[in-house]
Amino acid sequence: METTDITIEILKGIRQDLRDLGGRIDGTNARIDGTNTRIEGTNARIDSTNTRIEEMRDELSRRIVESEIRTSTAIADLAGTVREMTSMLRASNELRPRVERCENDIAEIKRRVG
Repeated sequence: METTDITIEILKGIRQDLRDLGGRIDGTNARIDGTNTRIEGTNARIDSTNTRIEEMRDELSRRIVESEIRTSTAIADLAGTVREMTSMLRASNELRPRVERCENDIAEIKRRVG
């Protein structure tokens, strides 16, 4: 009968160990649930951050396009002004010999008259 008593005691010990293990597993499960909750919160914050980044990227893209349009318009205006100035300088340069001849003629007339 001793063998049976020892077997029963061993089985009782195994049952107790299983109960203890079950309690530890329950504690581990609770910690895992807490970790999952924190991960879900982190994911929500990441999603929110991603949304804000996408909005900022869209806004920056829009601003860059607007800036490029303004720059292109200014460059086109500047090119037109440069063309006008070049044209005026050419016209002025073409008149220089004529003006010099006129000034020489006037000086000659003054010399003759005076």
